[in-house]
Amino acid sequence: MNNTRKIVLDVLNKVLSHDGFSNIVLNKALKGEEISSKDKGLVTEIVYGTIKYKYSIDIIISKFVKTKINKIDKRVLNVLRMSIYQIRYLDKIPDFAAVNEAVNITKKYISLKSSKFVNAVLRNYLRNPNIAFYNKDNSVEKLCFNYSFEPWMVKFFLKQYKNKAEEILKGLNENPSITIRVNRLKTSHKELWNELEKLDYNIEEGYILKDAIRIKKGHSIENNPLFVRGEFTVQDESAMLVSECMDIKENLVIFDMCSAPGGKTTHMGELLKNTGTIYAFDLHESKIKLINENAKRLGVENINASVLDASSYHDDFVNKADRILVDAPCSGLGIIRKKPEIKWNKNIKDLKELSDIQKNILQNASLYLKKEGILLYSTCTLNKDENEKSIIQFLKNNPNFKVEPIEFGEFPNLIYSPYGVTILPNEYMDGFFMCKLKKTR
Repeated sequence: MNNTRKIVLDVLNKVLSHDGFSNIVLNKALKGEEISSKDKGLVTEIVYGTIKYKYSIDIIISKFVKTKINKIDKRVLNVLRMSIYQIRYLDKIPDFAAVNEAVNITKKYISLKSSKFVNAVLRNYLRNPNIAFYNKDNSVEKLCFNYSFEPWMVKFFLKQYKNKAEEILKGLNENPSITIRVNRLKTSHKELWNELEKLDYNIEEGYILKDAIRIKKGHSIENNPLFVRGEFTVQDESAMLVSECMDIKENLVIFDMCSAPGGKTTHMGELLKNTGTIYAFDLHESKIKLINENAKRLGVENINASVLDASSYHDDFVNKADRILVDAPCSGLGIIRKKPEIKWNKNIKDLKELSDIQKNILQNASLYLKKEGILLYSTCTLNKDENEKSIIQFLKNNPNFKVEPIEFGEFPNLIYSPYGVTILPNEYMDGFFMCKLKKTR
């Protein structure tokens, strides 16, 4: 029996049954196994696909079992989920192979009785793949099933974005490619491009930032000698745009209030050309270590990283910074394409609980900024209450700040407003929000 399915099952059990983070659990699982790069790709595809389409898959399963789905053994349920995903959403795997693998893995690792149950459910589905799984006259149910989102989240996007909601749902289901940022401290865009091609990477230019490079196909990034030497780092293009619009010039003092893992921090360090100082703060000591490791690899020498609770006020920071980045802790609704479990581990209550923390961090940061300085507020969520609404409230309480225009050009996934720019997710970019604030007095 192919070991790839066992790896998939183990990862799904940890993510869906024990609230693990898909990227961390999957990376750890793959590092511990000696399997081909092709099999690693298949494992990744099945894991992320199964998590992404869990809502729709569970509706399908519930049509072919007599008991409630939450009464099924979680391991058996995950075998059914990964198998339905392969049958319904993957063309490369024959139906009979998916069923046989499911039966065998259940028999070997769970029980003979459970394997018979799995066989019966899957074969019943194969005989009836197109029965009605939702009310086709109900637009919300249709969106929920077609894009595999829970009703509360579909209604949430419909309320906030109206006719853009389906575009968002589609974008959040896209399979992200790897985007990298050229480290201009060590190389140029042209030199890195040529070196990547020599290493047989299939690459193309960024979607908005021509300095970004998208890797469509290639070998492991971690083992790439160019990565090891610090000539590039992996970063979504949405995140790259944050530092690009902060008007960074040499010799500035910059505060990064929520820095880890340091992608934006090191980008600002590169833009400073190793002049000035970036004070990088994070709540956890372990993440400070990660920031320093990334900076060392990239040759960024102007970062001073330390533990700090950005939601608490620090009197000795007042009027010290020329630029401040508040990449606020948020609900993460914009990065579901990379972390699909966000679909299932967030709720409306979670969205509301973050608001006070974000407001405190933003308000404190505003006091640390010098007159005429720039404060960039960003999130990786699409929740307007965490984005535009936070800015509107901040401006009411701080008339000495004004919104500065951000202009990236006209792209179909960008929404400009008087309070910043929202980046809708698509095949190239994560969902994001940013607002550029200037302290006028």
